[in-house]
Amino acid sequence: MVKYSTTPENPAKSAMTRGSRLRVHFKNCREVGAAISGMSLNKAKTYLNDVLARKNAIPFRRYAGGCGRHAQGKLVKATGSQVGWPVKAVKHFVDLLTNVESNAEAKGLKTDALRITHVQCNRAPYMRRRTYRAHGRIGPYMCSPAHIEIIVTEISSAVEKAPEAVKPAKLSRKKLAH
Repeated sequence: MVKYSTTPENPAKSAMTRGSRLRVHFKNCREVGAAISGMSLNKAKTYLNDVLARKNAIPFRRYAGGCGRHAQGKLVKATGSQVGWPVKAVKHFVDLLTNVESNAEAKGLKTDALRITHVQCNRAPYMRRRTYRAHGRIGPYMCSPAHIEIIVTEISSAVEKAPEAVKPAKLSRKKLAH
């Protein structure tokens, strides 16, 4: 069995998926994962499909060096309006979300009530190639793949808080003396 970095609080109400050594930039995966973490499953899939259609954008917060600014950054409250459309990373996440949805269906969970409770991206080992430089030298030409894992949990309907019994107002010593 595949080892995950964490176990859900209620494994019976959760579904998991992961992708290892995916040939997609780690930094882009980290930003996409941070953007969808905490969303409901259906909302995350809609959001990522909007990113593919360039109707919405992924905010770049940590790995934002060299990232341009765009007006769509205001929609997602991106710091400095730094956003991007990492198509390849988003496609991998859409595939993983589809997979975790089918895993949840196989467990008998309601797909409408699923919320993304855990998204983690890690760097995978570099894939090495070589590039030929001037004066007969050879330099590294490496890519930065990623490991991605997603855990979704079925959220039960919220229980309303019972009305509190009305407590009598506390009287001070002065008011009690009168």
